[in-house]
Amino acid sequence: MTVHFIGAGPGAPDLITLRARDLIAASPVCLYAGSLVHREILKHCPPGARIVDTAPMSLDEIMDEMVRAHIAGEDVARLHSGDLSVWSAMGEQIRRLDALAIPYTVTPGVPAFAAAAAALKVELTLPEVAQSLVLTRTPGRASAMPARERLASFAATGATLALHLSIHLLDALVEDLIPHYGTDCPVAVVYRASWPDEQIFRGTLGTILDVIGGQKPERTALILVGRVLDCDDFRDSALYDAAYQRRFRNRSHQG
Repeated sequence: MTVHFIGAGPGAPDLITLRARDLIAASPVCLYAGSLVHREILKHCPPGARIVDTAPMSLDEIMDEMVRAHIAGEDVARLHSGDLSVWSAMGEQIRRLDALAIPYTVTPGVPAFAAAAAALKVELTLPEVAQSLVLTRTPGRASAMPARERLASFAATGATLALHLSIHLLDALVEDLIPHYGTDCPVAVVYRASWPDEQIFRGTLGTILDVIGGQKPERTALILVGRVLDCDDFRDSALYDAAYQRRFRNRSHQG
């Protein structure tokens, strides 16, 4: 028996990996985060599968389900939204599984920031504009930020920012970021990226609050900040430059 932690992607049911699909189809138990995982993904579960929505459950209750499946010798597909490497709450589950000697695997998923960038049709790293992407959040009721992880410190680099779980503090974020990026810096707010009710709000640090107005989403919205969001004045990457010699293009430059 194995517990398979699976990144179920940002929302659209076809934005999962083939491995994820096959693991779900082979697991007689499915535990899924019902508040964020698209129910269409559950169609991959085998007939008669035990399907449990973990949204209203505590960690102890979720672990009880895994232990029950372990005793019964039944594989578990544990579905989390997005990708498991950030803000997934997987860490405390695998810590308990380790203590119980219950085996598990981890299958990555499409992260929310990637789905948001796709919706915007942008590359988040452009040559000589920004080569770093910072995934961060603001302090919340459920989790404080480590003292050294300050938004001002990240903003001082000028990197592209992907701010998760922070839409409720948009006013304060704008105020904090303007000194580092300027009022003309592009901003995009993507609500429920890849879902049928996806919404996109585009503006600058100086205008985004007016653009959104009274439509500000309450949750599941990603805030992207950076010059890459509205930039066509950048040099081409060396990757496909005809004069750039590399191991996969071993030929003489003509001209």
